[in-house]
Amino acid sequence: MAKTHRAPRARLLQMTAAASALALAAACAPSGLKQDKGSPWAPGEDHRQQAEDSLVVGHRLMAAGEHELALEAFTRAALDHGLTAEVLSGMGSAKLGLRRLGQAEELLRRAVDADPAWPEPMNNLGVALMERGKTAEAVQVLQRAYALDNGESDAIRDNLRLALAKLENPAHSEPQQEDYKLVRQGGGSYLIRQAP
Repeated sequence: MAKTHRAPRARLLQMTAAASALALAAACAPSGLKQDKGSPWAPGEDHRQQAEDSLVVGHRLMAAGEHELALEAFTRAALDHGLTAEVLSGMGSAKLGLRRLGQAEELLRRAVDADPAWPEPMNNLGVALMERGKTAEAVQVLQRAYALDNGESDAIRDNLRLALAKLENPAHSEPQQEDYKLVRQGGGSYLIRQAP
């Protein structure tokens, strides 16, 4: 008699397990379960959409002041685009924002070498040089960037003005609250403030 009570229970457990496995398999299928408008469950991911370009993401993160995340985005962009002048400039600008000045200078020099007619990385290299105390070289680099830009960028002009003032009056070269402006492709700018 005890056997007859166990048999229906075992059969019920097997049927429940089979129904659960079937529902799980349907949910994991490529088409998944249909999402009803009134359903309390969150819809699944849509894998058909294109991912945003890592360069665009890096520039947005730089504008938001998220330099570490921007560096990661520019590093991913290097996998997709290679080490182009724009990728090198983005990585160097992110390093500058993180106050890794030696690394920033090296990357920005490579960006300028890759595209010597592009004023934006040249400006950012000038800022890196200013931050490292290489004022005379920074003035030369910023003058070239200003000439290449035909004087159209306020950020490059402001950085050149700060560099010239610092060069003319080296006695006041102790740390001050100076705001240097990094520029990016497309005319936008990032503001880099000296650490207090």
